[in-house]
Amino acid sequence: MPTGLIFDIKKFAVHDGPGIRTTVFMKGCPLRCAWCHNPESWKREPEILFYEQRCIGCEKCFEACPSGALRIEDGKRAYDRDRCRHCYACVDVCYAEATIKCGREVTVEDVMAEVEKDRPFYEHSGGGMTVSGGEPMMQEAFVFSLMKRAKETGIHTALDTSGYVRWEVLARFQEVTDLFLYDLKLVDEARHRTYTGVSNRGILDNLKKLSGAGASLMIRMPIVPGYTDGEADVEAAGRYLSSLDGDRIRVQLLPYHRLAESKYERLEDVYPLKEVPAPPKERMERLRELLSGYDLDASVGG
Repeated sequence: MPTGLIFDIKKFAVHDGPGIRTTVFMKGCPLRCAWCHNPESWKREPEILFYEQRCIGCEKCFEACPSGALRIEDGKRAYDRDRCRHCYACVDVCYAEATIKCGREVTVEDVMAEVEKDRPFYEHSGGGMTVSGGEPMMQEAFVFSLMKRAKETGIHTALDTSGYVRWEVLARFQEVTDLFLYDLKLVDEARHRTYTGVSNRGILDNLKKLSGAGASLMIRMPIVPGYTDGEADVEAAGRYLSSLDGDRIRVQLLPYHRLAESKYERLEDVYPLKEVPAPPKERMERLRELLSGYDLDASVGG
């Protein structure tokens, strides 16, 4: 059985599909969205996170680092990612847990043991297991095995995906997926490439094929002021989604928030959207109304 690399298992999740859910977060993502709220998911390998508020200044991590990736510059901690060998010696000596390893290898049995603990919540709320990321399809063999096992045991399965994957892979996942949480960031290809680093042609084609195949879909659109909140962008999405086959398309607008800022700090990286505010409720309602005008079942998420 394949193993997978995860960075978190979130219990009692209520925004990742119906009911109360357990969300499994996979490492690795081919996109680099400017507004990403899980930057620790990008790399397909474990990473080092630094919690400055926990640090007691013992300097053991500097002594342990064999490559000089950790050093003191102008009286402050400096971390050179290019020199880091990912030996995690700094993690091993940090008894204050200020330096931790983000990402662990697991088996299907490991994850299912955690998921099964929450079965009573699923049964009373109509919930289940959601696999998210990152992009879960970067670990397709493990994710397929995990979702197959969950479905065989009667647990509702949801897959949170960008759709940036070969159709042959996504088509196979219809066997084990009860609900696709499908990200639609922008319809305009040039702007999509500018803000995510990749083309959206395959993403849109895959969405059309999934809809035509009768898959259960919830389209999720991030609303980021100055990036994806233009009325022209939302109307373009409305026109595209209204052209899809199947029942009335469900769309959930997700308002941008700045909760990821602390994650960039832990990665010792620069938060790119520091000056971007959360969209007002009135703006979200206006965009929801625009989508509803295209006969879409539009709502505003949390």
